[in-house]
Amino acid sequence: MKKLSEFLIPFAGLKLGKHPFEFQIDKTFFESFSFDEFESASILVKLVLEKKSNFLELSFKHQGTVYVPCDLTAEYFDLPIKGKMKMVVQFGETYNDDNEELLILPHGEHQLDVSQLIYEMIVLSVPARKEHPGIKDGSLKSAALDKLNELKVKEIKPPSGENETETDPRWDKLKQLLKDK
Repeated sequence: MKKLSEFLIPFAGLKLGKHPFEFQIDKTFFESFSFDEFESASILVKLVLEKKSNFLELSFKHQGTVYVPCDLTAEYFDLPIKGKMKMVVQFGETYNDDNEELLILPHGEHQLDVSQLIYEMIVLSVPARKEHPGIKDGSLKSAALDKLNELKVKEIKPPSGENETETDPRWDKLKQLLKDK
């Protein structure tokens, strides 16, 4: 993964308080992470960095769409996604990102790369099962669905020679026991 310069935030020169940032995410962002599960993407990420005297608070929000294949029909569609994430950045001896809500940067750092955080937030907001909205409302027209409807069993017919009204007399005796109670 290469460093993306537009996602480097130089926090050293910022005053104490809140500072808003916006990022427009598209397919090239995911290509830099060698992630190719989205055909295209259009996501707006809003970040509010609150600088305090000895730590930083990051509040991320994202909303947009990713163009993905349906898991049932393989038809591509725009999947709406949204999410939010909060993170605290503190300063210590060494870099540590083991905790998902706490990031420790070494003393002397003057900028923060938020590209990895944005990438993880977006990828984790995509549901495990991606289902085309046309499946639920019946408006999806695809070759796969047409073929499935063509091969669908229309009606189950009993084998010829059997009459549904006739039952085994042994079962009739057992049913009589239940009625006698």
